[in-house]
Amino acid sequence: MDDLAIAVEDPRATDVNALLMAHIAFAMDTSPPEHVHALEPEGLSEPGVTLFGARRSGELLGVGALRGLDAQHAEIKSMHTTRTARGQGVGRAILDHLLDTARRDGYSRVSLETGTMEEFAAARCLYEKAGFEKCAPFAKYTDNEYSTCMTILLET
Repeated sequence: MDDLAIAVEDPRATDVNALLMAHIAFAMDTSPPEHVHALEPEGLSEPGVTLFGARRSGELLGVGALRGLDAQHAEIKSMHTTRTARGQGVGRAILDHLLDTARRDGYSRVSLETGTMEEFAAARCLYEKAGFEKCAPFAKYTDNEYSTCMTILLET
């Protein structure tokens, strides 16, 4: 993925916003509304949240955000890869970048919530391959049939 550039993005930028809206639409299509935890672009603009985008030749292929929960614990939000870029390592590159950023920022744990449905199987597999393990609900998440919470302890 040498030609893939990952950098901080503005969630209000036209192409970034369009991909975030596709992410939210995907979540709404596959999960009951009360179990959709995707952040709107405004939420991704809040202090303590950093959104990254992966681009190749200027084309946005994927996004992912890191949100601090406390001084030691961060959460991954809004991971999404364009349909045409799936299976090309873009998601893994973003995930690795988010974990490297979390380490650099001094976090010792990173967690996430994703769906339990078949449509989220590739995401769960990606996270498991990166070392994430299932965990109890954290932050404001609840134990329910639609959510899987996962976490990883970072080596410093």
